[in-house]
Amino acid sequence: MNKTDCPITNSLKLIGGKWKIAITYNLRKGPIRFGELKKALSPITQQMLTKQLREMERDQLVIRKVYEVVPPKVEYSLTEFGLSLGPILDSWCKWGTDNQDVMQNIFDNQ
Repeated sequence: MNKTDCPITNSLKLIGGKWKIAITYNLRKGPIRFGELKKALSPITQQMLTKQLREMERDQLVIRKVYEVVPPKVEYSLTEFGLSLGPILDSWCKWGTDNQDVMQNIFDNQ
């Protein structure tokens, strides 16, 4: 990686896109099974959720834990690196709450 790359650009390479931030937000409180995560992120497709989780696992944001039971049980949780996004998500949520009326006005006029 080039040391001159913008930190925001580098961050977005890992968490950018439609679903990764929402996945991270939903995993911040602890491990979640795949089905629960899919339900929380509706209308995400199973294929897209699988793709995003694999990328996040590759990028050391998520841990996938498989339990050897029948039926198979898989849980996802954030790594320490993934958990380090917590303060950013908290700030983003506060910003969203503080500006909810402004955003709703924008959405209503689109």
